[in-house]
Amino acid sequence: MGAIRTYKVKDVAKITSVSVRTLHYYDEIRLLTPSGRTAAGYRLYNDDDLLRLQQVLIGRSLGMPLEEIRQWLDDPNFDYAKSLRKQRSLLIERLTETSDMIAAIDRTLEALSDAPYDVDFETIFDGFHPGDYDEEAQARWGETAAYAQSAQRTKDYGESEWTAIKDELDDILSEAAAAMSADTPADSRRALNIAERHRLHICRWFYDLPPRAHVNLAGMWESDDRFRRNIDKHGEGLTRWLVAAVRAADRDGAVRFP
Repeated sequence: MGAIRTYKVKDVAKITSVSVRTLHYYDEIRLLTPSGRTAAGYRLYNDDDLLRLQQVLIGRSLGMPLEEIRQWLDDPNFDYAKSLRKQRSLLIERLTETSDMIAAIDRTLEALSDAPYDVDFETIFDGFHPGDYDEEAQARWGETAAYAQSAQRTKDYGESEWTAIKDELDDILSEAAAAMSADTPADSRRALNIAERHRLHICRWFYDLPPRAHVNLAGMWESDDRFRRNIDKHGEGLTRWLVAAVRAADRDGAVRFP
């Protein structure tokens, strides 16, 4: 048996194209905890950790939430080879679906060559990338320190960072939807922790966001249909519940995120 290979976090980032920031986040949520540490306390990954990371990335490509992936990988009966065979089958199905979608696009392009045509333009903006609003954001907040800080932080973000941001936000909104569905009051400790987790998500990736500014941001979710639609995709009425939780967290003033 060969010697056990270990990798520092920067090595894993280089091999896998997953950013160091994302790897740190996966460690924080116990999705991918490195098997060892150096004497100085730095993360050390091994081959098994990289195999687990591959499973995380495949799971995400198949649309699985991070918490579901973690539970799946932590199952004592988990079998890597069996999982890979199933994933291969699913990806082949996706390849077929992608081919069908390309064909549909070709048919649409052909239809568009004939006037008049009818396109539902609203639907083409679903799932928009945060960077798509740069021009509007510049117009609305370009003179603010928050905008400058966000622009500085995000200018070097690549696909892995934006994927991690989406994954983290999806997890937060899924947790919020679950709490709302369980009739959890918006001013409960659970709701306050979710609101705080959302605020820290923005602080982590974009700009420093004090609780009072978080309340102002939440007000935009109510007044802008685009924000409301994207939040409510996780659960009807979720925008209203989350806004109430953010306001309650600001009033509470002593929330502690575990």
